[in-house]
Amino acid sequence: SDPENGFIVVTQVGSQTFGIVVDGVFHTEEIVVKPMSTKLRHIDMFSGNTILGDGAVIMIIDPNGIAKALGAAGSSAHGMGDEAAGHHIGSGEQTTSLLVFRAGSSQPKAVPLGLVTRLEELPADKIEFSNGRYMVQYREQLMPLVAMEGVTIASQGAQPILVFADDGRSMGLVVDEIIDIVEERLNIEVGGSSSGILGSAVIKGQATEVIDVGHFLPMAFADWFTRKEMKPSLHSQSVLLVDDSAFFRNMLAPVLKAAGYRVRTAPTAQEGLAALRAQSFDVILTDIEMPDMNGFEFAEVVRSDNNLAATPIIGLSALVSPAAIERGRQAGFHDYVAKFDRPGLIAALKEQTAGAAGASELSRAAAA
Repeated sequence: SDPENGFIVVTQVGSQTFGIVVDGVFHTEEIVVKPMSTKLRHIDMFSGNTILGDGAVIMIIDPNGIAKALGAAGSSAHGMGDEAAGHHIGSGEQTTSLLVFRAGSSQPKAVPLGLVTRLEELPADKIEFSNGRYMVQYREQLMPLVAMEGVTIASQGAQPILVFADDGRSMGLVVDEIIDIVEERLNIEVGGSSSGILGSAVIKGQATEVIDVGHFLPMAFADWFTRKEMKPSLHSQSVLLVDDSAFFRNMLAPVLKAAGYRVRTAPTAQEGLAALRAQSFDVILTDIEMPDMNGFEFAEVVRSDNNLAATPIIGLSALVSPAAIERGRQAGFHDYVAKFDRPGLIAALKEQTAGAAGASELSRAAAA
């Protein structure tokens, strides 16, 4: 292949990161993985196969098999990584995968990668203008495009798009250039002064604007956060969200409200305890890495209070390792979810509040 125009798929297995050199990248596609033929199961590099929409049969690469092929050094590095992960949890070290891009100016901007469904470069001639707005036919649906301030939609060539999707609907955020994906400690030091910007943080040594995704989603679909079936009812479950980061509180609260929960936020563990003693909640979501009192210590205090001990606690962290999960279990967590795993968080909430919802229904039925 052409060494000047090749591609490297950066893959992570546990704490081990390596690159897979490929000739080209076509697109992303949702598939159903079929088991390997018995005659091929001895090949560790592949985990199965699938049939594409055009009838072609392709093999599915197994990153674990490739990691295994790298040898014992990779295995020992993985063990060291788990130990380091436990240390980072204890020391409050927290990094976030961030997508860095430019839009409307030379100033770099960033968004947590976990919020982005796909990165696309769409042919400009595929972008259409209808009903007063730009849109594109994307995965058999019309996807509205929202351009950030100062961004002009390309008339030729390729147009970079950040795709955000939820509940079967997608929107594309039009940007000028996708720069990089980085792992950084996200600390918004200066609050945002314009709409759509949460604030500025130092990312890879440069002041970078962190965008507020929640500002742009309703610009594509006005009811993104307020669809009728998602509106909280009078009997919806209540959630206490404890997180010292204003960024994560601002990001998660609308997601939880859109899923039908009543949400109260607290910026510190101490304020979270005060809220718990002032009113009852169906479930507690707490960050792990917090100053003064971390999430583990917060959970232990809650568990030691007879009036609060029965309330389910879900831990949130950007770093989920076996050591951290075990530490959370000892502290009294009912579940442990990665901060940017939105489907996993909603699933965990539904599981932990199912019992409370059933009890509420029984109480209302008895009262009737």
